[in-house]
Amino acid sequence: MTAAKGFPAFAPQGAGARFATSWWGRAWLKALEDTSLDHTLLAKGRAYAKTGQLGPITVSAGRIAVVAEGEYTAAVHVAPVTPAFVEQIAAKAGHLAALLDGDLPYDLVELLPGVGDLEPECDCPDWGHPCKHAAALCYQASWLLDRDPFLLMLMRGLDKDDLIASLQRATAPTGTPVAEAYAHGTPPLPSFTIRSSDPFGAEHAVAEPLEVEPAPGIDPAALRVLAADAALRARELLVSGAAAVLTEFQDRVRLAATHDLDIGLPAAVQSWRYGGADALDTLTTAWTPPKQAVARAGWQLPGFEVSRNRWSLGGVQVRYGRDGRWYPFVDADGDWFPAGPPEPDPATALATVQGTD
Repeated sequence: MTAAKGFPAFAPQGAGARFATSWWGRAWLKALEDTSLDHTLLAKGRAYAKTGQLGPITVSAGRIAVVAEGEYTAAVHVAPVTPAFVEQIAAKAGHLAALLDGDLPYDLVELLPGVGDLEPECDCPDWGHPCKHAAALCYQASWLLDRDPFLLMLMRGLDKDDLIASLQRATAPTGTPVAEAYAHGTPPLPSFTIRSSDPFGAEHAVAEPLEVEPAPGIDPAALRVLAADAALRARELLVSGAAAVLTEFQDRVRLAATHDLDIGLPAAVQSWRYGGADALDTLTTAWTPPKQAVARAGWQLPGFEVSRNRWSLGGVQVRYGRDGRWYPFVDADGDWFPAGPPEPDPATALATVQGTD
């Protein structure tokens, strides 16, 4: 069961104070402004919000309320969230983590009100929809939402504790108990080989396939890849003591590069083989390097056309990575393709693609 939350009155703000700096706070105000029938009253509401004309704000299930000018009770009603929406949040573990971190993921946009979803009311004599008091309440509420997007859940009828409990129930582990799983014994772990897969000699570890017995609902080929990948990641942890946190795109490229999978991104896969996430970033992102790097490349790569972190001449290109290394590229049918591992200076990287020492 949701509980109401109270927030102290906002002190008067400066004339230049901004409303809603978060994307969800701005969406909240857009719903208000798109619903308004009188933009003059909205302007008065903004002034009331900034000059401290409202008292403490109470947020409860389906409703936010305030006493304005010491005598009028203004409120805004919001429709409650559906159980299906809770399931949508539970579908991704990152949703709860983002909310707890003060962020609202873009794919939870349905949580925000649209045109007509905010229903204002006030016992003042003003017939506006909303009146200046209800409008001021919405503008001040945008400050609260900036700080804590969980308040949207409370307005929708579900507070933080309820949501966490629901997600815990929805994500409760299922399957084979640990003791039973270990009772089956441990199969042999994949062994490793080191091999080169390109003309420039870039080497990477490859786990030997783990033979898996066919079983209902299990794709042996996919399971072999996952098992080999888990072994490689464990090896990285043992060797380095840490594993990088990757985006979904980076991890997809890593899997393809490690296990020779075709994902239709040959340049990205080859970049990963040459230099991992840093090389992939150098392939996909243009950025402005520090002046020292620009000056260094200027005297080592004379005559090259410069565009941000990229030096081009004819069919070759050298890029400066955020990791401080230089990456060679060649023109492949109009697209730049990674041509070798990163080097500590631009001249050495250029020599890689020119075939010189």
